[in-house]
Amino acid sequence: MLFANTSNYTERETLFVEVILPLSLTINYTYRVPFELNEKVAVGKRVVIQFGKHKIYTALVKAIGQTPPEFYEAKYIIDVVDEIPVITPKQFKFWDWITSYYLCNEGDVMAAALPTGLKLASETILVLREELPEELELTAKETLILEVLLKQQRMSIDEVVTLLGQKTVYPTINSMISKELIYIEEEVVEKYKPLLKSFIRLNPFYKEEVHLKELFTLLEKAPKQLDALLAYLQIAKTETAIAKQRLLELSGSGQAALKALVEKEVFIVEKKQVSRLSDSKDEFEVNFTLSIAQQNALNEIKAQFLQKDVVLLHGITASGKTQLYIKIIEQVISEGGQVLFLLPEIALTTQIVERIKLYFGDKIGVYHSKFNDNERVEIWNKVLNGSYQVVLGARSAIFLPFGELKLVVVDEEHESSYKQHDPAPRYQARDAAIYLAHLHDAKVVLGSATPSIESYYNASSNKYGLVKLEERFGGVQLPIQEVVSIAEATKQKKMTAYFTSVLLAQMQLALENKEQIILFQNRRGYATILICATCGYAPKCVNCDVSLTFHKTSGKLHCHYCGFHQNSINSCPACGSVHIEQKGFGTERIEEELALIFPDIKIARLDLDSTRSKNGMQQLIADFQDKKTQVLIGTQMVAKGLDFDNVSLIGVINADTLLNYPDFRAFERSYQLLAQVAGRAGRREKQGMAIIQAYSDSHRILNQVLTNDYLAMYTDELEERKKYLYPPFARLIFINVKHKDANVLNVASQALAQALRTQLGHRILGPEQPLVARIRNYYLKQISVKVEKNAPIQKVKNVLKETIAEFNTQKEFKSVWVQIDVDPY
Repeated sequence: MLFANTSNYTERETLFVEVILPLSLTINYTYRVPFELNEKVAVGKRVVIQFGKHKIYTALVKAIGQTPPEFYEAKYIIDVVDEIPVITPKQFKFWDWITSYYLCNEGDVMAAALPTGLKLASETILVLREELPEELELTAKETLILEVLLKQQRMSIDEVVTLLGQKTVYPTINSMISKELIYIEEEVVEKYKPLLKSFIRLNPFYKEEVHLKELFTLLEKAPKQLDALLAYLQIAKTETAIAKQRLLELSGSGQAALKALVEKEVFIVEKKQVSRLSDSKDEFEVNFTLSIAQQNALNEIKAQFLQKDVVLLHGITASGKTQLYIKIIEQVISEGGQVLFLLPEIALTTQIVERIKLYFGDKIGVYHSKFNDNERVEIWNKVLNGSYQVVLGARSAIFLPFGELKLVVVDEEHESSYKQHDPAPRYQARDAAIYLAHLHDAKVVLGSATPSIESYYNASSNKYGLVKLEERFGGVQLPIQEVVSIAEATKQKKMTAYFTSVLLAQMQLALENKEQIILFQNRRGYATILICATCGYAPKCVNCDVSLTFHKTSGKLHCHYCGFHQNSINSCPACGSVHIEQKGFGTERIEEELALIFPDIKIARLDLDSTRSKNGMQQLIADFQDKKTQVLIGTQMVAKGLDFDNVSLIGVINADTLLNYPDFRAFERSYQLLAQVAGRAGRREKQGMAIIQAYSDSHRILNQVLTNDYLAMYTDELEERKKYLYPPFARLIFINVKHKDANVLNVASQALAQALRTQLGHRILGPEQPLVARIRNYYLKQISVKVEKNAPIQKVKNVLKETIAEFNTQKEFKSVWVQIDVDPY
C-alpha cells in the first residue's frame, strides 16, 4: 500500500487505510473508509477504529490505497480525529528505521513517541481542569460532557460514548482538550516540581520621572519603604530580575516595608521558575564573549561541518561547551532552522536549561516527563507548526514532529540514560538522533568531557569530525586529585568508620573554611546484605534472585529490583542464632557514621530513597544551594549536572564497587563517572580537591583519572575490545528469554539458541544466566549475538526475527517471553 493524499480520490471511491495502533502488533491492520470520510482522511491523521470485539482506539493512518486486505474483511473506521496530520512523512520514515534497527513493532514506537493525550482509547480517563477558561463557545455535546464533569470531575471515554449515544466522540474530546477544559489522567506521579522564587518589579507608572518624584515625596514619612525603593532603583541599574530576598538583604528595610509597597501597588511581585542548581555568583551573561580557545573550537566545528555531518566536541569539564552550543544554535535559528538539544536528565541539569531559555526566550520548548500530558501535547503542536525553533529534551524528544530540523546537539553523549531499556523500543537516543538528523540533512554535535569509546573511535577513524577544547573557561584550574589506599589506611589504623584520615582531614579543613562537601558512594541503603555469622543464611527477595538490602530509615529489608520489602531480622530463621552481621554499606550508613564524626553539621542524602517524595529532590538541592546543608552524600545522581560554587571537596568513599562490576564497559564507565564526579569540585577563583578511596589504589583507571588522561584510557580499552571482539569492533544483540518455570525456561532458551546457532554459527553465545537470574518471579536467560562489524547486520537481524517468530509459534513455547535488545549498552 502506497502513501497517498485524499486529493487523488473521489467521494464515491472505496478507500482502505493501513493504520498503526499503539499496541505491540507484528503487522499493521487495514480498515475501510466510509464514503463520507473520503475527503477527511489523510496520511498522518488519527482515526477512530474498533479493534477486537469492544475496544475503541485512535490509530494513525500510515497509508491510503484501494486494495482490500487479502485474508480478512476490513472493518470501517468510525471517525477522523484531526483537521491536519499530527505525524509527518519524515517521522514515519524515522519510525520505520527504529522498527527495523531495534527489531520492534511499529505500535511500540507509536506508544513511545506520542504523548498520552494523542493516544485516546475507550478506557482513557478524562479529568476536568481546576481552572476553566472564560468566555468559550461550546457545542451542545461539549456542554453536556462539561455538565457531567462538573458533578463528578472525571469520566472514561466509554462513559462519554454512553452519554452522547454515539461512537464518534473523539473529535469532541479532542476539541475539549485543545480548549483546555479537560486533560488526560496521568499514570505517572510527577516527582519533580519547578522551584518558584518571588521577584520584585517597579510598577510601570513610576518609571516616568514626574510620578517617581511624587512617590519620593509621598514616602518621606516612611523611611523604611523609601530605603527599599532606593535599594531597588540602585540594583535595577545592573540587574533585570531582582529577587525579593536579595532586595530585603540589600535594603535592610524588612518584610513589613516591602509588603506595604506591594499593597500601595508601587512594587509588583511575580513568581518565577528558577534553577535550583545555579548560584547567584554564577549568573549567565546573555551577551557573553567567547574565549580564544572557545572561538577556535567554534571555527573548527564550522569547518568540520563542511565535510562531516557529525562532530564530536571533546571538551574538558567546565570548558564552556554550553556557550559554544548557543553560538551554533544562534546561527541555525537565524537561518530559519529548528534545533533539537538533547540532555540525559533534565531534572538534574536545570542549570543548562535555564541558561538556554534565558538566551532564546519564547523560541524554546522543553519536552520531557516533568510536564503534564496537556503541556506535552501543546509542545508537540508548537513543534509541528514551527512555533518552537529550539527544543530541549530528554531522549523521548527525538520523536517530536520537526519540519525544519537543521541541528541536533547531544550533550554528555556518553551518558547511559540515553538508552531506553524497557519497554520496547529499546533505542539509544544518541544513535537514533544521528539517523534523525540524516533524514533532515541536519548537522550533529556530540559533546562530552569523557566521550563514549564508540564515539571517539568514530571520530578517530574519520567517520565523525573531532574538535577538542582542552582549556577550562575563565582560567579555572582542574581539581587536585588524590587516590588513597583503604588497605594501607586500615593496616596503619588510620580509618575511622569508612573514612581515611586523609579524607577526614580535608573535610575538617573545608568545614572550617565554611565550604561544602560532596561524598559519592554508588550504593543506596544501609547494609548491602545481612548474614548469619553461624550458618551463613542471608535474607533473599521472594520474587527476585537477589539478597535484600537493609534500610535503617524504614527498618526494613528492601529489594531494589521489584520493590518487595519485609521486616528486618534479629535472629536467624534458619538456625536461630542471634549473631546477625551487616556486610557492605550504602549511603544511609555513610550518613549515620558521618553524623557521629561531625555532630554539629547538617548532612543530606541524595539517592533514590531520599527523593521519592513529591518535593524531595528540589528541597535537598535547594537546601544545599542555600548552604543550609554542609555535606551532600549521594549515588551517581551527584555526578550529573550539579554545579555549586561553594563545593571545594569531593570524596569517593569506595571506587572498587565501580571497577569490579562484571561488564565489558566497567572501566570506561568508572573513568567517566569518577572524572565527572571530580569535576564537581572547585569553581571560579578556588581550585577544588577530589579524594578517591579504593583498595585497588594502583588500578590503571584511577591513575588515568588522576592525570586526566582520557586518551590513555581510550587506547587501553580499545586494545581490549579489539582482542575480545566487543564494540566498536562488533555489534551486540541480547535476546532475553523469560518464564515463571525455570525448567521450561531452560528447555526453551536452549532450543532457541540452537535454532539460531544453526543459522548464525559462532556468533551465538549462551544461553547464560544474567547477574540476577530471577526478577518479579520470572526466571531469566540471556542469549548474546556478537556480529563482527563488517558482517551484513540486516541479514543477521532478519534471521533473528524469522527464527524468533518461528519459535513463538511452537505450542510448548507460547508462554515464553522473548525480548530483543539491540546495542544493549
